[in-house]
Amino acid sequence: MKESKEYLGHFEEIVLLAVLQLGAEAYGAKIRQKVSEATERDVSIGAIYATLDRLERKGYMGSWQGEATRERGGRAKRYFKVKGAGMQALNDTNARRSKLTAGLDLGFGAA
Repeated sequence: MKESKEYLGHFEEIVLLAVLQLGAEAYGAKIRQKVSEATERDVSIGAIYATLDRLERKGYMGSWQGEATRERGGRAKRYFKVKGAGMQALNDTNARRSKLTAGLDLGFGAA
C-alpha cells in the first residue's frame, strides 16, 4: 500500500465533503452553513477559512475570486473546488475507515 505523507483530519474531511456537496455554490458562508448543519454545531467562519486555507496549501483544494457584488458592498466571494488530490485523500480516508470497521457491529442497524 502506498504511504500517504498527510492524513486527512476529521474536520478537514467534513469541509471537503461540504465543498463537494455545494458544487458551484461552495463559498465561505455556504460552506459554514453546510458544516454547521452536518455537525449540528455552531462553527466559526474563522475555523472554516483556516481549514480551507490548510486544504489549499496541501493541494487538496483550489480557490478563485468571483465577481464583486453590490449586495456584498462591492466585495467578491471566494469560491472553492476539491482537486484530484483532495478526492484521493477522501478515498484513502474512506478505505482506512472501511478496513478498521470491517466485521464490527457498530449498531447502525439497531433501533
